[in-house]
Amino acid sequence: MSDLLRAPAEIKYAEELAWLESVDDGPKPFSWRLSPKMVRLFILGSERSDGLDREISQKWYGDRSFVERSIVTLASDRGLLLIGDPGTGKSWLAELLSAAICRNSTLVVQGTAGTTEDHVKYSWNVSMVIAKGQSRESMIPSPIMNAMETGAIGRFEELTRSTSDVQDALISILSEKYISVPELDSDNIVFAKPGFSVIATANSRDRGVNDLSSALKRRFNFVRIPVVTNKKSEEEIVRFRTEELLRRHRIELDVPPTLLDVLLQSFTDLRASAAAAGSDDEKLESALSTAEQIGVLEDAILHSNFFGERTLTAHTLASSLVGSLARREPEDLAILNKYLHGVVEPRSKEEGGSWPEFLEGGRDAIATLS
Repeated sequence: MSDLLRAPAEIKYAEELAWLESVDDGPKPFSWRLSPKMVRLFILGSERSDGLDREISQKWYGDRSFVERSIVTLASDRGLLLIGDPGTGKSWLAELLSAAICRNSTLVVQGTAGTTEDHVKYSWNVSMVIAKGQSRESMIPSPIMNAMETGAIGRFEELTRSTSDVQDALISILSEKYISVPELDSDNIVFAKPGFSVIATANSRDRGVNDLSSALKRRFNFVRIPVVTNKKSEEEIVRFRTEELLRRHRIELDVPPTLLDVLLQSFTDLRASAAAAGSDDEKLESALSTAEQIGVLEDAILHSNFFGERTLTAHTLASSLVGSLARREPEDLAILNKYLHGVVEPRSKEEGGSWPEFLEGGRDAIATLS
């Protein structure tokens, strides 16, 4: 695992998954590797009342009911659609579900404007077709077809970014559970094995790009993942990801808890400002998601490790925040400057602490970018 830039969940947590499977005596749907209760436990972490001999870490932070509804959907014959704003953990939840259920989270189709029906069904090895003709051997199955043939979970990321004809290719797969291959005279139907299902994700901000048809909507159970607004929950997510980042990069760096509080409060302030804005021009282009918050912290940590004094400072944190969130010039810089003068400056005078240095770092970063 050490030679992978980013190991999938089934590799990263392989030892934990194997242990859970060894002690799991619950009923398992289809060919699932873990029972629904153990899938939930793997994702949300163990509690003392579970009576396990070891602790299972929490990997996804959100309402328990979202995870349970997702698991129940996958135990049925319906697809699962995780929908929400950017950075709400949809893809991570889909990966964890796939890893726990079938130990393979890599059967993924990425939805884009360039995604074609071949990416959902199959394509052909042209050189083999020329040499030997069309056959099962010369066919290149899509990740979804591979999932069907192995009774695994197929994933479709950013479903609403793909065109309507690509989306329509999923309708027969989800309803009929097979793919026809008309180019072949025999052995021309690929049937899904028990355990096959599809987890799709959709960005709620993409509404109107390529809306789902009513026929496709009927094939999915929707689970809406809201933006994390609870400060304690968001702090847990940021701490979890920060510790993971430090381990991955083998960085020994002090991250003062007070600076995490400054980061959390800054995003809370900026979200409130965006909610009160009268137009899009008065809002940052950033979605101000938890994922973007983690990105700001990661940038600050890496900068401190490579170019600083191996200690995270408020100045570096503010510089990373401005650099990460100022995507439009001069609009975003003006919004951040207004925030520094209208909110951070009065707070630094009243509360002191890390806020004066944070204010200075933000001003310096804006001056550099202006």
